[in-house]
Parts: sequence; structure tokens; C-alpha cells
Amino acid sequence: MFSFSKTLLAILLATAWISVSEFFRNQFLLAGEWTSHYAQIGLVFPAKPVNGAVWGIWALVFASLIHAVGKKFSLVETTVFAWVSGFVMMWLVIGNLGVLPFSILVWAIPLSMIESFGAAWIVKRFNSAIK
Repeated sequence: MFSFSKTLLAILLATAWISVSEFFRNQFLLAGEWTSHYAQIGLVFPAKPVNGAVWGIWALVFASLIHAVGKKFSLVETTVFAWVSGFVMMWLVIGNLGVLPFSILVWAIPLSMIESFGAAWIVKRFNSAIK
């Protein structure tokens, strides 16, 4: 039971870190870039509560993936795996769909690396405490 509680806490803390990072980056720092790009392609940037809820689910799945990977790999390996699987692949898809404002990548790349590292650090810290 102790191990399960620590695992759940690690995933929830990593989810919180990811959610705060995403919210700050996309709703404060880059909101103008997103809304402007969407307007230019004739769309409205999806910012309804349901969209936030889906991002919350994404953050939970991302944190769970990081936790699973973090059990077998180093902090650096976990961070790289998380960043590529969580962000690079997403940018490839939304870039291919034409809804990615490439101008955000100047900020999004380093901040998403920090986000991935922070989440990996959280789960790695808890994984080592469980052993």
C-alpha cells in the first residue's frame, strides 16, 4: 500500500507540474501567438473548459508515462524520452495539420524541456524513495 501511495503521489505531483507549466506557457506567455495564428487560418483557438479538461487528462497520461519510463531509465534518458514522446511527436502532428504556429517553438522548445525534466525529476525522486 505504501508503494502505491508514493506512486500515486509522484504521478499527481508530476501532473500538477505539467499542468501549471502548460497553462503558463500557452495561456500567458504564448496566448497571443496561438490566437493570432488560429485567426489567420480561419479558426478560433480552442480555450473552453472542456479543452482544459482534455489537457488535464493529457498531463496525467504524460506523467504516468514518465513514471513508467523513469523506473527503468536514468533521469536524462527519462527526460529525453518524455520530451520526444510528449512534445516532438505532438508538434509533428499539429504542424502537419497546419495548426502549429512555428513561431512559438522559440519558447516552447526550451520550456517543454524544462517541463519534461521537472516531471522526470519528480517521478525519479519518488521512484528512488520507494525502493
